[in-house]
Amino acid sequence: MKTCKILITCAFLFCVKINAAAQSPSDISEKIRRVEQNLLPNIQTGNEGPMTIQDRMAFYKVHGVSIAVIHNYKLEWAKGYGYADDSLKLAVTPQTLFQAASISKSINSVGVLKLVQDKKIDLYTDINTYLTTWKFPYDSLSKNKKITVANLLSHTGGLTVHGFGGYEKGEPLPTIPEILDGKKPANSDAVRSMYAPGIKSEYSGGGITISQQIVMDVTHQPYDKFMYDNVLKPLGMTSSTYAQPPVNNKPWLLATAYRDNGKALKGKYHIYPEQAAAGLWTNPTDLSKYIIETQLALKGTSKKVLDQQTTRLRLTPYIDKNAALGVFIDSLQDGVKYFEHGGANEGFRCQYYGRMEGGNGVVVMVNSDNGNIMSEIVNSVANVYDFKGLNRSKVRKEVAVADTTLQKYTGKYELAPGFILTVTREGNSLFGQATGQGKIQLYAESNNKFFLKVVDAEVEFVKDDKGQITKAVLYQNGIHDAKKIE
Repeated sequence: MKTCKILITCAFLFCVKINAAAQSPSDISEKIRRVEQNLLPNIQTGNEGPMTIQDRMAFYKVHGVSIAVIHNYKLEWAKGYGYADDSLKLAVTPQTLFQAASISKSINSVGVLKLVQDKKIDLYTDINTYLTTWKFPYDSLSKNKKITVANLLSHTGGLTVHGFGGYEKGEPLPTIPEILDGKKPANSDAVRSMYAPGIKSEYSGGGITISQQIVMDVTHQPYDKFMYDNVLKPLGMTSSTYAQPPVNNKPWLLATAYRDNGKALKGKYHIYPEQAAAGLWTNPTDLSKYIIETQLALKGTSKKVLDQQTTRLRLTPYIDKNAALGVFIDSLQDGVKYFEHGGANEGFRCQYYGRMEGGNGVVVMVNSDNGNIMSEIVNSVANVYDFKGLNRSKVRKEVAVADTTLQKYTGKYELAPGFILTVTREGNSLFGQATGQGKIQLYAESNNKFFLKVVDAEVEFVKDDKGQITKAVLYQNGIHDAKKIE
């Protein structure tokens, strides 16, 4: 208990400066201050004042944040903010472990490709060649095409089950075959074909879980042991673990998971036997070691786990232009490319970016279902460090619209069967709420077109020749018409 009291004294002051030799401590401290004091929303209107990390944590009801910044192939600084456990007032430090959620898939791909590099498996061979404990049940939907390991890692296997919800402490945990077959006590559907493999990339945590079974069947080892001995330890990620539940970790190092209303999950966090897809416990400092090693291996100057050839293969999009083997490739302006992955477990959100050239990157982890602050932090880091392409913040001009006009836009709009956008007015502001989601304010950029601040999206209201509003058009990852039904 004495240790806990020491940890809580300065909840917003835990900082590790790693790369002080290259720059003076005062230079790094000034950059940290600028990052902290000027968070940038994805959409700016010009009316915002300075946005500090503490203010935005309070706004989003986020208890804890952990950040690491990579500069010139080195971890320049890592810092924790707020509380890993608010009820105990345990502060987030750079050592605090968060659930990495789907970022687990990136590190998993390093382990799988280590087996490929060691010629223990082939990327392009039928997965059932390596599966012995369980076999994938091909059916007519796969069109007689075989799923490969490359398909699993790149989400091109045409497989079901997007993600997993985890299990409360004390609940019976299923085996991997039970998860893959959707049998109790598994709480997810069976992993099966939706369509033939190799057509397109469609995210499947189920496919990654098959790769976990392959690792275990080929190595005859528990998954977490193989990954620690062959990936985490060689990368220097010795604070991290795939063990579920985590063992041999000091309880005060494990962040408690929180809902977006700030309330803790029952039992503090969920347990994920789907280790490859969602089970890694880690922190931004350890993830930075993975990013830096990936960058150095790509240059050909290091090969702690994967050599240059295998690293290039891992970072090469497979079938489409974005989904590579365990990572996604963002190709931005002027040829700038980042490998990246995000994550979302119950009560945790996280995101990393590593530039393919130049050795820069950033990692952000939070113990909340609300991850909106992460993009604001990334934007600020990119702005301070001039990380090309990572500052996604846009400026939009807000205009005034008469209350009588706003009132005409209120009502219900059907985006899809059973998926309704409800538009309401509060004073001189409009709000939109989609089925199963929270209420979001809409900001006017013209008399009939509105934008959102939390995501890059717009809503346009369309009227007929009689002046009646007939539909709303949502511009977000394409164009989506929503007929007014009420």
